[in-house]
Amino acid sequence: MYSHDAISNRRRSRSQPTEEMVAGLVCVVCRTDYRRAPDADTLVVAHHGGRQLLACEGVCARMAGGAVNSADEPPLPLVERVQRYEAEH
Repeated sequence: MYSHDAISNRRRSRSQPTEEMVAGLVCVVCRTDYRRAPDADTLVVAHHGGRQLLACEGVCARMAGGAVNSADEPPLPLVERVQRYEAEH
């Protein structure tokens, strides 16, 4: 498990999210590609440009947003996220 200091340092040193993170296709912490792991449990941990930023449930969600359980909204379905991303690129 990550210490409180490790989590705080991670939050302070965050870089800008990648296009795939903004599209909700990649975990903002561990960079799991949800297209290759469609059964991964994800949580909405933030928004960027009106889009959901997702993290894997548990440690990644805690590192990204400070809580194991996150936002009140469910993530968009993976199929919809992939379609939107492909339409834009």
